[in-house]
Amino acid sequence: MADWELRAAVAADVEAVAELRAVVLRADLERLGRYDERRVRQRLRDGFAPAHTWVVEADGGFAGCVALRPGADGLRLEHFYLDPRLQGGGIGAAVLRRLLSRCDRDGVPVRLNVLQGSPARRLYERHGFTVESEDPVDVFMVRLPLPAAAHGSRPTGGPAALRGTGPERAASFRPSARSSTSSPKAPGDPA
Repeated sequence: MADWELRAAVAADVEAVAELRAVVLRADLERLGRYDERRVRQRLRDGFAPAHTWVVEADGGFAGCVALRPGADGLRLEHFYLDPRLQGGGIGAAVLRRLLSRCDRDGVPVRLNVLQGSPARRLYERHGFTVESEDPVDVFMVRLPLPAAAHGSRPTGGPAALRGTGPERAASFRPSARSSTSSPKAPGDPA
């Protein structure tokens, strides 16, 4: 696996992320009859929130992105795109493990949607996501936090922490400046 790290996104990252989104989603969107060269990029631009987004850098360069956006019922995993040349090499799984370990520790459920037929669905299922519902285009998935013993940490705040899965918990997820593969901390953790 290539060396990688996460850094907090900035507004200037939007075009690189929009272009990567177009490349990564093209085959699935074409298969579903939904690909539009302009729209695929514009939807990302319209919803890009640097405050909730990390950029994945591998071997010193831009390699992808991922966002965890607070919601009323936990966090939404969004815009998880990795350069196709790096897919299948373990970086995506490692990024997802790091983010989900923080969600587990804080007792926060994570929801996402993935395009019907996308190979990414298998990645999410391997990391504990289950199907909540489906429509002709998307599969909506959820992952509830694992018990503390399953990931080797203590819950924060006792049983109340597991009940506090709304915006107050989800809002604590903020990208920190940098988090590398050598660091055991999750993004957004204080130094």
